[in-house]
Amino acid sequence: MGLFGCSRAVVEPAAPQPTPESTVATAIPIAEITDANAALAEGNRLFDENQTQAAIDAYRHAITLDPNLADAHFQLGIAYALLAMQNELAGIVMQPQAANSKREPPKTDSEKAFEAAVKAYEKRIDKNSDDDAAYFSLGRTYLKLLQDADAEKAFKQAVKLKPEDAEYQTELGAILIILAQYAEAIGPLKKAVELDPGNARAEELLEDAQAGRQRIDYRQKNTNQPQAANRGVKSRSNTNTNSPSNSNNAVKLPAGNAKPPVPSVNRPRLANRP
Repeated sequence: MGLFGCSRAVVEPAAPQPTPESTVATAIPIAEITDANAALAEGNRLFDENQTQAAIDAYRHAITLDPNLADAHFQLGIAYALLAMQNELAGIVMQPQAANSKREPPKTDSEKAFEAAVKAYEKRIDKNSDDDAAYFSLGRTYLKLLQDADAEKAFKQAVKLKPEDAEYQTELGAILIILAQYAEAIGPLKKAVELDPGNARAEELLEDAQAGRQRIDYRQKNTNQPQAANRGVKSRSNTNTNSPSNSNNAVKLPAGNAKPPVPSVNRPRLANRP
């Protein structure tokens, strides 16, 4: 019985936790992936882990398996843009390819990938004109290429096909602000906030759109007022051309209203940019 009181609990050794090295070692090599979507998913995982070059290899492998996989082209463009930024910060200068015979500036790898994405998304739309996600992604791709007018058309079509999507409404409002169409941007941004009350980005963009509309309304209102005042002064001066006192004294127009404070409206940040 004395031995029973002195007994000790047996502690099992803790199971070894996998290290990052062992986790990477068990991953399937990219070259062995035979499904394009699986390669795309692996590229996204690597990209999220800041393994940019490995993600590029995975995206390129996905495109080899399926050249029409639009999302792979799009993600490849983002990865190339991030890699270029990382190289620039590290002081690595990449030699650009020579310009073509038309003396156009050489295209970056990122631009080429986004242009390929545009063609791939357009093929998806040709097969299914009701593919709202394809239109939305097409709009995002045009934004990367700074083709804002084309992005607006794509976002409008995505909203038309799926008006209850808050993200679609938000991006449409954002591109309309970029195009200085502030009044038009208010509607979709209000809709975005209505659909998603916690959408802080839509709320901020809505404030920018309302401020932009107020600035334009103020300028238009005050642009017409001086013209009317000048016409009135001119007609009065013509009736008194023989008065020497009027010819020597300048006519002072009443001072206009003080300008309202002008809030700064920056180009909206776009989702999923590196």
